[in-house]
Amino acid sequence: MAKIPDKPQDVFIPLTQDYQKVFGKDLIALILYGSAAGGSYVKGKSDINLLVVLAPDAVNRLEDSWATVKQWKKSRVAVPMVMTKAFIESSLDCYPIEFLNMKNSHILIYGENVLEQLKFKPEDLRLQIEKELKGKLIILRQGYLETEGKSRQLKQLISRSFTAFISIFNALLYLKQAPVPQKRRDTIKEVAKLFAVDAEVFLTCADIKEGMDKLSGYEVVGVFKKYLREAEKICNIVDEL
Repeated sequence: MAKIPDKPQDVFIPLTQDYQKVFGKDLIALILYGSAAGGSYVKGKSDINLLVVLAPDAVNRLEDSWATVKQWKKSRVAVPMVMTKAFIESSLDCYPIEFLNMKNSHILIYGENVLEQLKFKPEDLRLQIEKELKGKLIILRQGYLETEGKSRQLKQLISRSFTAFISIFNALLYLKQAPVPQKRRDTIKEVAKLFAVDAEVFLTCADIKEGMDKLSGYEVVGVFKKYLREAEKICNIVDEL
């Protein structure tokens, strides 16, 4: 299959067949995650993100899947993440945000749903939230200096960083035992309710990410400065949790 699918589900059967040919009984699971699993798939723009879970021995023969991976890239199936069940279970303390977001937004294509029963320690989650937020804040400040206030570069900086903030927001909602919505705009609104964050700034950033904004150059600078201030505010909130 070499065409771009209208919807992710169109690839499920042939994708499963191809990976079964390569790994046979060592294929534990195929799982769709990310925007394509969360209802934000846009044909021709969105990648189809795939988690491949293998038996331990099969991880040592990944080269068997080179041709399969190459062929499916033509249909915008991204190079998959490959893991074992043991690797996932041992990584929840250091990558809780990543696995939490996969758990919250995934579709089981084949095999065992290894994400469904994952549980996360609040202290691990809070620590990574703080680390990620402060890292993003540093990068945004550096990026702002580099752009010299040019609107095109600022929009690119917002687009590159925005998805990470949504992942962090989902983790914050989980930490507070609040509902975690599937759609990112709903996620922004829920976080704004719980933490007194300016939702409008992040909703405008969503417009920029999706190419829907009609902001002037002067307005983009204003939005970015508000974006920075809100990011710093969230850092302070997390410090106090």
